[in-house]
Amino acid sequence: MKKRLKLLFVDDDETFSKVMKKELSRMGYSVVCVGSGEAAIEALKKRNFDLIILDIKMPGIGGLKTLKSIKEIYPEVEVIMLTGRATIESAVESMKIGAYDYITKPCRLNELDILLKKAYERRLLSKENVSLKRLATSREQDKTMVSRSNKMKPVFNLINKVAATDSTVLIQGESGTGKELVARDIHKKSKRNRHPFVAVNCAALQETLLESELFGHVKGAFTGAHEDRMGLFEVADRGTLFLDEVGELPISIQAKLLRVLESGEIRRLGDSRSIFVDTRIITATNKDLASEVKKSSFREDLFFRINIVHVSLPPLRERKEDIPLLVEHFLLTHKINLSEKTVCSDALERIMKYNWPGNIRELENLIENLMVIVDEEKIGVCNLPEEIRGYAGAIDYGPGTDASLSDLEKQHIIKTLAKMNGNKTRVAETLGISVKTLYNKLNSYNIPY
Repeated sequence: MKKRLKLLFVDDDETFSKVMKKELSRMGYSVVCVGSGEAAIEALKKRNFDLIILDIKMPGIGGLKTLKSIKEIYPEVEVIMLTGRATIESAVESMKIGAYDYITKPCRLNELDILLKKAYERRLLSKENVSLKRLATSREQDKTMVSRSNKMKPVFNLINKVAATDSTVLIQGESGTGKELVARDIHKKSKRNRHPFVAVNCAALQETLLESELFGHVKGAFTGAHEDRMGLFEVADRGTLFLDEVGELPISIQAKLLRVLESGEIRRLGDSRSIFVDTRIITATNKDLASEVKKSSFREDLFFRINIVHVSLPPLRERKEDIPLLVEHFLLTHKINLSEKTVCSDALERIMKYNWPGNIRELENLIENLMVIVDEEKIGVCNLPEEIRGYAGAIDYGPGTDASLSDLEKQHIIKTLAKMNGNKTRVAETLGISVKTLYNKLNSYNIPY
C-alpha cells in the first residue's frame, strides 16, 4: 500500500483551510489543519509530518517566526510558504530561513502538488544522506552463498519465493551457518534492493543502547544525547532491517518491535511524536523460539508475527559435500597479492572429517588464517590446527557396533576436542577429569594435540 504523505496546513483563514483540506485529501494527502503558528508548533510536538504548508501572514507569532521555530526544533521537515503578491519579499526571506519554496495565493492545485512532491523527494534524499553516514561497511556485503548440497536447494527456492513479497522472515540456524547472507540475498532479490540493508546484532548491545540504536533518540533524551539521532528503523526506511539474534531482545523492546510490525510507526526515545516507517523486517536466531515462548522469555504474539516465513539453515556437518567448494571459494576470497595456494588432498580429508561446530564462519576463519601464516603454496596436514588433525581419527560407532571400551573412550575424547575447538581445560571439564589426566590419555591414545 502506497504511503499517504502526512501534511500540516497552517492558515488562519478557516474557509480557505476547509477547501484546501478537501482538495488535498482528494489528491491523496493526509491533512491536518491548524489556524496559527502556536497551534502548528503544538501539532508538531504531538506527531510527525512529512510536509508543512505555512501561511506567512497570520495573527500571533506569524509565519516567519513560526518557520524559525519549526526549523530549530524539526530541521528535517520541508516547509512550503503561502504568500499574497504583496509579501513576495517575506517569501524570499523565508527561503533564507530554510523554507523549501513558496507559492502565491490563490494557488493552482496541480502546481502545489508538483511542489509538494519535489519537497518530499528532497526530504527523502536528505534522509538517505544521513542514513549513509550511519551505515558501516560490512564484510558480509561482498560474500556470496556457495553450495551444491541437496539440503540447501529448498533454502534457495524459499529465498526466491519470499524475496518477491514483503513478508517478515525468521531464519533459524546454528551460529556461523550464514543467516545474514540469507537475509542479504532476500533483500538483494527484492523490490527494495535500491534502498538500505541494515543489520544489527540484538545480543551485542545493552538494553538502553539497543533501544536508542533501533528507534533513535531526541536531544536531551538521556545523558550524552547531545543531538537528535535517527534510529536504524528510519535508516532502513523503504529497505530491510535485519535483526540478528532476535531471541536475545529484552521483553520491553519485544513489545515495541511488535508495535512497529503492526502499525508501521516508531517513536524516538524522549519524543512524543510517532514516525511512519516502511521497513521490511527479517529476523534470525540460533534459539528454539517456540521453547522460549513456553518459558515466557519471548512474546508469543511477536513470535507469530515474525514467523510468517520460516527458513531453516542446516549446519555444515550436514552438508559436508559443500566443504571442498567452500574451501576453494575462501582460498580465492582471501588471496593475498598474487599468491595461489591450494589445500592438499590429505589436509582436505581431515577438514572434511571435522564436525565444524562453528560452521561456515569457522571454516572461513581457518582458511583466512592459513592464507596468512603458511608460506608454501600447498597447505598440508601439518598446517592444520591440532583439533582438526586429531579429528581425522574419529569414527562413528553406531548401535550394535563391536568396539572396545578404550576405542569408545578414544573416539569420545577426539569428538569432545573437536567440539571444544581444542580447548583442553573445557574438554577436561566436560569429561569430568583433570587436565593432567586428559594429557595422559591423549599421549596413551596417540591423539595429536
